[in-house]
Amino acid sequence: MAVEFGTLITAMVTPFDDQMQIDWSQVEKLIDYLIEEQGNDSLVISGTTGESPTLTDEEKLRLFEAAVRHARGRCKIIAGTGSNDTEHSIHLTKMAEKAGVDGILLVNPYYSRPSQEAVYQHSKAIAESTTLPVMLYNVPARTGFYMEPETTIRLAQIDNIVCTKEAHNNLEDVTAIIANAPDTFKVYCGEDSYTLPYLAIGAYGVVSVAAHVIGKEMKDMIAAYQSGDTRAAAKQHGELMPVFKGMFLCPHRVPSPAPVKYALSLKGINAGGLRRPLLPVTEDEKRFIESLFDK
Repeated sequence: MAVEFGTLITAMVTPFDDQMQIDWSQVEKLIDYLIEEQGNDSLVISGTTGESPTLTDEEKLRLFEAAVRHARGRCKIIAGTGSNDTEHSIHLTKMAEKAGVDGILLVNPYYSRPSQEAVYQHSKAIAESTTLPVMLYNVPARTGFYMEPETTIRLAQIDNIVCTKEAHNNLEDVTAIIANAPDTFKVYCGEDSYTLPYLAIGAYGVVSVAAHVIGKEMKDMIAAYQSGDTRAAAKQHGELMPVFKGMFLCPHRVPSPAPVKYALSLKGINAGGLRRPLLPVTEDEKRFIESLFDK
């Protein structure tokens, strides 16, 4: 299956109002901003950055429908439908397909810590339940499970499993996937600060948090690298690194998406607070984030 999600994808935050309900007017404003001002090719709706653990199925479905309707084909919409429950993931995937999304993001089963064979069967079953293209999502820091490259390569043989988001720094394993998966299978970087190193070994693009606020700059960096101007790409990579790190408030390690929601407010986008158990950034953390853009 030939699919084009583009090189720059943002895992979109979910805006909330003062009552911690989804702010639908801000959802539309944010989609416009991410497409028109930040240059995104695709958006992930209800991923980890979208606070998916605290969204109900009904809210997720409404978000999928709203994103498809408001994007109007200006970018691709990828629905986060994965969970640690295979049957529930199949159910949500079918709902997303009916909503008209362009693909699904399938996070590895968290907490359960399945075997490699079990996660292969889990992912295969979900992929076979839909005609949509599937992006795998390997994020061991959040799931407690690491998908070995051999498992990803096996899954890449399934026609509608078309790409993977690898959110870790194991470049050796990423190299193995790129070398052994079908030529049409794409690897996306899932850690902003590793975008350029991933590109250097053959990755296609990035699924980003920082692209909420520096998407245009990231797309310029990717384009520079792809055009062969590696010196310019390296310079941009260095200039963007403080924001890459700052959106996770290294070394303070404030969980995403708290930092990027505040950064969006500095850009005039009110994404609201965070649903518990997450907390908004503190006053000190706000000043740190502000300093990233006072240059």
